[in-house]
Amino acid sequence: MDAVTRIQQTFNDSANIKLEAAEMLAPVIADAATLLVQQLLGGHKILSCGNGGSAADAQHFSSELLNRFEMERPGLPAIALTTDSSTITSIANDFRYEEVFAKQIHALGQEGDVLLAISTSGRSPSIIKAIDAAQERGVKVIALSGRDGGEVPAHICDDDVEIRVPSDSTARIQEIHLLVIHCLCEQIDLQIFG
Repeated sequence: MDAVTRIQQTFNDSANIKLEAAEMLAPVIADAATLLVQQLLGGHKILSCGNGGSAADAQHFSSELLNRFEMERPGLPAIALTTDSSTITSIANDFRYEEVFAKQIHALGQEGDVLLAISTSGRSPSIIKAIDAAQERGVKVIALSGRDGGEVPAHICDDDVEIRVPSDSTARIQEIHLLVIHCLCEQIDLQIFG
């Protein structure tokens, strides 16, 4: 297969999984957006975390809330737990990498806040620890996962939301996670600011 054909196939694969996931994920994304809007209107903040590409997604989400998405509006309270290299490296050095987000949640999370926890496999130890820390602090959880959800379903509560991408491809899962983030941002803007 030549390069052009392979690139076209990648585009087609991405489009197909998005179309396949749209019907299944739309109601769950709407539930997650409602949770985010309720908590933001209640004076709470959004925390986000992930590793690797998911860390970039966590930061992307936070920046869209703090600055703007597609409309001019006041900033919304959001913190990406992936951005403070001194904090992350000190926790990883003094404890274990698995604690890098959990310790921040214990320090920063307040009852009613929301954690957006992102893991393509649902098996990342640092994300599972973050979800557990959120539960301990009364922080609600929205988990973006993929594949079979990994360990995430066993760690979230009934009033939390898991948005699980029906794919085994990390690249396709990440692409849909970004689309989900944009859907959440759009719904937050529409529901809060009209």
